[in-house]
Amino acid sequence: MSAAFGDWDGSIADARRVQEALARQVVLRDDFPDPPRWIGGFDVGFEEGGTLTRAAAVLLDARDLQPVACEVVRVPTSMPYVPGLLSFRELPALLQALARLPRRPDLAFVDGHGIAHPRRLGIAAHFGVATGLPSIGVAKKILVGTSSTTLHDMRGAFTPLRHGGEQIGWLLRSKVRCNPLVVSPGHRVSMAGAPGLVMRYATRYRLPEPTRLADRLASRRGAVGTAGGTLPGGGD
Repeated sequence: MSAAFGDWDGSIADARRVQEALARQVVLRDDFPDPPRWIGGFDVGFEEGGTLTRAAAVLLDARDLQPVACEVVRVPTSMPYVPGLLSFRELPALLQALARLPRRPDLAFVDGHGIAHPRRLGIAAHFGVATGLPSIGVAKKILVGTSSTTLHDMRGAFTPLRHGGEQIGWLLRSKVRCNPLVVSPGHRVSMAGAPGLVMRYATRYRLPEPTRLADRLASRRGAVGTAGGTLPGGGD
């Protein structure tokens, strides 16, 4: 776990220091096969009043967006919820779920923020740095930052999200008459390329397919069928 958390001493104050150090390792340029052959979706939910962390990983064929493998890992929750430190709570289970996939994706879509974070290390960025995988954060709500322009109600419209004088991501309208997604690069993905990648894998739903399917498993809302069978949303 040292690769994920460095020399973290377990305290909240030191977690913020570790975030700032790891954020300096984030690479904001496209560094993945284009088009990717395999894409992954990752999300985390909780069970038993938050005492169990439930991480879901889905591997899709990027050519037709069909899931070929999915994994759910359930582990005891090791850290309480602390705003801005979500990755320290969720990342251990996500890494286990990734390790169970039959292959590593060329590009990972993570439910949560990339660099659109107060210290520029949301869960997608932390996941990317810890694994070395190109990653994108796809979040449902703004954690930090504002937009100075009105977002048109048109599929594919996007506008910059800024914080502290710099751009940290985009607000992206993936579906008309729906709230925009917050899209930000996590690691080895450029700022300019992030919204286009999300729209490339968005179908008729608000969420792009990788995180839509991972969210379905993590939240126990249903099953995901793969070439090898079906993984139910209610268990490992």
